[in-house]
Formats: sequence, structure tokens, C-alpha cells
Amino acid sequence: MSEANANKLPASYLQIGSSSFTEFLAGHAPDLVPGSRTLPRSSVEAPHGTTIVAIGYADGVLLAGDRRATMGNLIANNEMLKVFAADDYSAVGIAGTAGTAIEMVRLFQVELEHYEKIEGTRLSLVGKANRLATMIRGNLGMAMQGLSVVPLFAGFDLDRDEGRIFSYDVTGGCYEEHDFHSVGSGSLFARGALKKLWRRGLTRDEAVHVAIEALYDAADDDSATGGPDLGRRIWPTVAVVDADGTRFVNDDALAEVVEQVLAARREIGGTR
Repeated sequence: MSEANANKLPASYLQIGSSSFTEFLAGHAPDLVPGSRTLPRSSVEAPHGTTIVAIGYADGVLLAGDRRATMGNLIANNEMLKVFAADDYSAVGIAGTAGTAIEMVRLFQVELEHYEKIEGTRLSLVGKANRLATMIRGNLGMAMQGLSVVPLFAGFDLDRDEGRIFSYDVTGGCYEEHDFHSVGSGSLFARGALKKLWRRGLTRDEAVHVAIEALYDAADDDSATGGPDLGRRIWPTVAVVDADGTRFVNDDALAEVVEQVLAARREIGGTR
């Protein structure tokens, strides 16, 4: 190959094709698509992440996750990030096999950016939710071998002027949830707390407080969920999405909420 040709992009990169980056990647570099790799027959031990909660509030929607990753009966990481901005008006939280989930989220971020550049417009919120469902469905083979990914997706619908929440199963089924939802091993306990604490018309600050309470309850009863760590000053990751976009609650604000939650629990004798 001549030096001039060596510096040129392959012809496939210059052809007009689908607005889906995932489809492009599957056609030209399938080994880079999550779920396409061949795994050994023996089981693979990998870190898993839980727990994620989503809460609708008056102006939008909130997504929060604890920071613990486990591998069997061991704590693999105490500072894992499980909540990510998908784009300017949506966020995604991951539960399941950590490495595969993070890889899928990164591809999903590129997928949304690629669509916007090719089509010249932003994908609708339902369209984003369906794109993520397709990617989860593509991971079914790995899920059958124990490397499942079950995210929770939330965003602000600019057409309907409201926050919306979408959950998934390992086969790629996509379901819209209302008011609140939770996934992961601690979701049963978190959802129980959300049923008691959620109310219509919550402010953003109240929603953050409810999310911390729910994660704290999950950590009380689920060993795979890490509660707020006062000693190391490790707080849950909390993203809020409204008409102003996606942004994360800073650690100082979260520390203040954690202190309020703990103080209230000490008063009623709820601290174990």
C-alpha cells in the first residue's frame, strides 16, 4: 500500500449509512460491540454493581446509585460510579456486570451523539430508551453466561415537558415506570422506602433526600449495596435531569443531606 493510501480512511467510513453507530460498529468492527465476544465455557467471576433508584419530582427526574461493587462475597470496589449522563437531557444507571455495563454505557453515549450529528436533530426520549433496549438485547448471549446488564434509564422529555423513567429486563424488554423505580440486588428494600417517602410534587432537594433514604435502607439489608461512608466521605452518585439539562449533585450538598438523614434516624433510634 502506498503512503498516500495508508493515510486515507477506509471507504466504509465515507459511505452514507445508518444513523446508528452501533450498527456501523457491528458491521466494521464487531469485536468491539458488547455481547459479541466468545466467552470460555467456565463461569467468569466479575464485579457486579447495585443499587440504582429513579425518582420523578415536580420539575424532572432524579437517578441515584450507591458506590459499592461486589465479586461473590467480596467487596471489589467502594467508589464505583454507576450513574452516567447519557446526553444533555438523559442519564443512565447500571446494575449487573460492571465492566460490560460501563462499556455499554459508553457505546450508548456515542450512539446518541452519532445520531444527532448524522440526522441534525436530537433523538426523542422514547427513541433513546428503545436504542438502549436494542443494545441490551444484543448482550443476551453474555447474559445467558452470567454477565447480564440491567440498566435504569431516565430523562426529560422536551415534547411532554416532564421527566420519564424506563426499566429493562435482560432480554431487552423496555418498560416505562411511573413516579419511581429501583433495580439491583437492593431494589426490593429501596422500593419499599420509596413507597413510603415519595409523594407527588416533590422538589428537587426533597427528591435527593428521598433517594438517600432509599439507598440507606437498601444498604441496611443488602450486603451488596454500600451506604454513605462517613469515614471515607464516599457518597452516592446523584444525577438530576430537568428542562435545564443533566447535572450531578455535588459532594458537599450530598454530605449535608446524609447528615440530615443520619440525625433523623438517631432521633427515632433507627441507626443500627
